[in-house]
Amino acid sequence: MRTIHLTIWNEFRHERENDQVRSVYPAGIHAAIGEGMGDGIKVRYATLDEPEHGLTEDTLDATDVLIWWGHKAHEEVADAIVDRVHRRVLRGMGLIVLHSGHASKIFRRLMGTSCALQWRVADEKERLWVVDPGHPIVAGIGEYVELEREEMYGEHFDIPAPDELVMVSWFEGGEVMRSACTFRRGQGKIFYFRPGHQTYPTYYNEQVRQILRNAVQWAAPVPRTPPDYVDHPPLEPIKKSV
Repeated sequence: MRTIHLTIWNEFRHERENDQVRSVYPAGIHAAIGEGMGDGIKVRYATLDEPEHGLTEDTLDATDVLIWWGHKAHEEVADAIVDRVHRRVLRGMGLIVLHSGHASKIFRRLMGTSCALQWRVADEKERLWVVDPGHPIVAGIGEYVELEREEMYGEHFDIPAPDELVMVSWFEGGEVMRSACTFRRGQGKIFYFRPGHQTYPTYYNEQVRQILRNAVQWAAPVPRTPPDYVDHPPLEPIKKSV
């Protein structure tokens, strides 16, 4: 089995600036996500305040799948880096966008919409129902995943119709949300997964970790020679009309 090279990108601001978040994720949200990855996945980390946000050309060229968590500093991500990630997704790199990454520049660029939604932080229960039980992203998951406390995200979620809808969330306050969606752009596969507010220990939940492990496997590119977009010579002689 080939090794999948995974880069986990995180703003890494809340954990350094907020005591409550630091108490939940002392080493950073990215580290908690990385700890949940299994055999066959080689993890590296990148954060907002590194040079080039940690997403150099060399790093992305060595990345099969990129996980993205952002929240308070979307507009600080340089457009040149967004362009760089966008090009790599179109060429086949997988992208997994988590929680408030719905408002990131890269996700909005790839979706072509505002990606806006409703939200509320009220320590309420979230139940994520599996609506596509045959999908590999929910392999090993039962009928639903229940999180005791999470932030509410609700419809309408301004995204294009997903290629595949894998899970739908219900919240204690009554809202619902398309919470696990897949898309394809160019040669790349994209997965949006809703849970993961910074003040809740969601990324320690074993079912959430299983979904993320599955998603990395699903989003990894298939080894192949990329298409050659050139002025192409004919494969066979073309008969000229008289």
